[in-house]
Amino acid sequence: MATLVTKPAPGFTATAVMGDNEIKDVSLSDYKGKYVVLFFYPLDWTFVCPSEIVAFDEAVAEFEKRNCVVLGCSVDSEWTHLSWKRAAKDEGGIGQIKFPLLADLDKSISRKYGVLMDDAVALRGLFLIDKEGNVRHETINDLPLGRNVREVLRLVDALTFVDDNEAEDLVCPANWEAGQDAMTASPEGVADYLGKH
Repeated sequence: MATLVTKPAPGFTATAVMGDNEIKDVSLSDYKGKYVVLFFYPLDWTFVCPSEIVAFDEAVAEFEKRNCVVLGCSVDSEWTHLSWKRAAKDEGGIGQIKFPLLADLDKSISRKYGVLMDDAVALRGLFLIDKEGNVRHETINDLPLGRNVREVLRLVDALTFVDDNEAEDLVCPANWEAGQDAMTASPEGVADYLGKH
């Protein structure tokens, strides 16, 4: 499987259930100028999926502070998304989440992003897309492995930092968190950083 990192994110237009339950078509290009976290999950009304969706929903305000939108996508229809949102959490639903859920009933988006498994459902793919529309990070998990939303926020912080400091050639070392020391992308920068840590 070829990586999409450093390449333009594959474009799409899809019907989505929005945060207010409006059903409308959205395109990836609608979000140019913002960071985008596009994550795929296998199916509505399943098991690990609601835990991830609720975790992303609980962090929506943090993503918004970072000029970042969250988009969820599965091979379900918009009507299945809507019924899942309308169901209470204690009844297997996800409640009124605030970010769009994309319907990929024809599986074309999952296929473009290389996450379609056995022409049936999407693996747990996550793509961080920059303000210019390029993929800067991707991860793909097997179905039983849920993702860590805090790590996704950390990656958005790192990408924002690198983009904001491109002229200084600053990069983020291992385990970097917002506010910590970065280093320059040079042998001297590495030596200086490692000498201090």
